Amino acid sequence: KMTQQMRDLQLAQARKPPGPSSPNAAKRLYRNLSGKFRVNYTSFDEGSLVGRGEKEKLRKSYLFQSNAALFEAVELQDLDRVQEMLKHYSPEELDLNTPNSEGLLPLDIAIMTNNAPIARALLQAGAKESPHFVSLESRSLHLSTLVREAEQRVNELMAQVVNEAPNADCSEKEKQLKAWEWRFRLYKRMKAGFEHARVPDAPSSVHLSVASSSSLQVTFWEPLSINSAVVTKYKVEWSCSPTFSPLLGEAVIDKLKDLHFTIQGLVSGTAYHVRVSAYNMKGWGPPQASMPPFAIPSNWREYDGRAPRQRGQAEALDHLLGQVKTVHQHCICHEPCKNQPQSRKHSVSKSLKHLFHPGSKFLKTLKRGLYLTAIFYKDDNILVTHEDQIPVVEIDDTYSCLLMQDFLWLTKVSCMWDEILWLRQCVTVSQSSCSCILQMRFKMLLAISQMQGLLGIQDLGQVFFEPIKDKQGNILIVTLKEVKTNQTFESVRWVPISKLQTNRKSVSSPEEPTALDTLLISIQDKLAYHQRSSHALSPGLYLGYLKLCSAVDQIRVLVPEQLPNILCHVKIRSNPNISREEWEWLQKMASMEEPVPAEPETDRSQNPLFQELQVAIKELMTLVNIPLQEAKDFRLYSQEVLDFGDQVSFLLLLPPSDDVCTAPGQNNPYTPRSGFLTLPLQIFELGEER
Repeated sequence: KMTQQMRDLQLAQARKPPGPSSPNAAKRLYRNLSGKFRVNYTSFDEGSLVGRGEKEKLRKSYLFQSNAALFEAVELQDLDRVQEMLKHYSPEELDLNTPNSEGLLPLDIAIMTNNAPIARALLQAGAKESPHFVSLESRSLHLSTLVREAEQRVNELMAQVVNEAPNADCSEKEKQLKAWEWRFRLYKRMKAGFEHARVPDAPSSVHLSVASSSSLQVTFWEPLSINSAVVTKYKVEWSCSPTFSPLLGEAVIDKLKDLHFTIQGLVSGTAYHVRVSAYNMKGWGPPQASMPPFAIPSNWREYDGRAPRQRGQAEALDHLLGQVKTVHQHCICHEPCKNQPQSRKHSVSKSLKHLFHPGSKFLKTLKRGLYLTAIFYKDDNILVTHEDQIPVVEIDDTYSCLLMQDFLWLTKVSCMWDEILWLRQCVTVSQSSCSCILQMRFKMLLAISQMQGLLGIQDLGQVFFEPIKDKQGNILIVTLKEVKTNQTFESVRWVPISKLQTNRKSVSSPEEPTALDTLLISIQDKLAYHQRSSHALSPGLYLGYLKLCSAVDQIRVLVPEQLPNILCHVKIRSNPNISREEWEWLQKMASMEEPVPAEPETDRSQNPLFQELQVAIKELMTLVNIPLQEAKDFRLYSQEVLDFGDQVSFLLLLPPSDDVCTAPGQNNPYTPRSGFLTLPLQIFELGEER
């Protein structure tokens, strides 16, 4: 019966090509494929193929060879080759979970030969066990059949080799005999591996944490035993009873890249017990209870029923802007600029119109005044004019002492690049007051419109956090934008940044460079800042350090150079949620006069958040160069947890109230090490929103 099943399976899998007949044949196949591992099959010259059918035939043939090579690599226990193929091919391209003619999958061979490294590599790539092994008995019978049929084939070939005279056919039979002897030994090793295996031990550790008011996060680790067969999946169970009767739910995890699971749809305020079991080819092992033994879904907001701070704010701002627009409906440019066409025709006509407007072309050199430049970059290339100049337009030939306030206003305008024409018209109407501030801001809007028109681009990107000034009286405001598609533009072109820096002829001395020269010298730093300012934190709970310093016209905040849109920080843990119980403990700690809560050592050791905070505070103080003894008067901000979406949250560590903000001229003995900068507070707020 088993032999008939094997024949049926071979017919069902007829589309699978036979593997190499011997280990040497497998190695030859590796060499033949080695040059193809670095390219995709679509890199063939498709123009030389006749018809779609031939392309598809070539694709299937190529993938079949890759699949056969993977089987042979697993059988030969060639970990490097397995990892190489998993890196260059997707599971679908490798047919990773389609059984071969023997009813086996690559993962079956790896676990039954007890090759843990290859098995783990396959599991992380999404490999599964063969669906034919529905029970221990069926697996044992299947292996016995493979061994018996391989032994029978070896005996048949050996008799033919002994009885036949030496000739070409005999030489071929000898090759087949060697191949089947090798396969016979492989099947016997697999059978022995299965017979000597035992069920896995319990997971070495199971950690339970509160993920939200309706979910729990379960994180677990592999069993410690090394003699058991490879674990291929885990089972998470949960119940309201410590005896797990009745069982409320279970989940089987067979994607083992990350050993964690989130239990969703739970009832807030209810205690849940959790346990995890491991599985291998011999079955399920004993369960491991979680630590702590149970957890209660909750969120810190439940402590006092507080609503999220930002709930409805975006909608309220949109509504407010709509009201402002309604009031200014008499602005004749409001509707046209709202539906401004983005076609090539518009961009060309706009650019041509500006070419004949006095002073509307891009500038080559700077005279004393205030200017706007737009930096568009893609990889190592930058957009320049046809004269190899960075696009620059003039805002004004003079500037007021309130430049910083106007500059910060411009950074907010950068959130509304599409509304510049409308804003310009509204500011024009308001100029009847002859306000110097309004006149300067109108000139800024005019320069922005001019830049947009000359480039044919509305979105000028993000404003760099500080203007560039030189001793000749020039101030240069810089915007930065990364272009991720292959766009072409009428009035500008792409050139390598290195070429622009090399070919530029400076008209200033090295001691007193102009603002444009300073821009070119520091352009790589500015592009790096722009890229880093758009990076996001990985999910988790963080401890942030709030440190401000004030100047005459602004307040600045300390941030790390590597992530300038976030406060100085260290990660506390991967779970961003603060539970109600944890928040109650923090409130209790904040209400005490002593900096450290006066609770028994045993209680503290059982509080995971206390231990996590201790580690995080030490790490953060080292990061910002503050001796730990000086941090004894620091305090945690206990009014709220700062939530940035659903995946990132912050607790704030504050210096004493007198030291939160350093005044001008005030000495700060503990300056952070290199790798930090201070941003204007308004720029930092915009960076957080982005």
